[in-house]
Amino acid sequence: MTNKVQELRPRQAESEKITINLGYVDLGQVDLLVREGFYSNRTDFIRTAIRNQIDRHDEALKKSLARHQMDLGLRRYSRADLEAAQKAGEMLHIQVLGMAVIAEDVSAELARSTIASLQVLGALQAGPAVKAALADRIL
Repeated sequence: MTNKVQELRPRQAESEKITINLGYVDLGQVDLLVREGFYSNRTDFIRTAIRNQIDRHDEALKKSLARHQMDLGLRRYSRADLEAAQKAGEMLHIQVLGMAVIAEDVSAELARSTIASLQVLGALQAGPAVKAALADRIL
């Protein structure tokens, strides 16, 4: 029996890779904590430190999100969403903290005619042509 697995949609990355520079002493201290078993690896330490800082500033983050009226998390914009906005004569002002995804079947022309501004704190997933068409509208 042959197993055929067909992927219905491509998997999206659930995280974004970043690069940081640390002094040798700080790096050595991280490595010592890993060696002593406090963390499983350097990445575990860094993620924990970042989450602790985010938790520390939780109230300020909530106030800022409300003030800027940003969507939190993953926000998808399909071709149907943009066509509906176009039909209604509306221009979208997209503000997302997390990840904004503009569907692959959205043309550069449709994106340009329906998206007035785009502010994403996190990651934007869109085709190269759409990103180029919106370059002057990305805040």
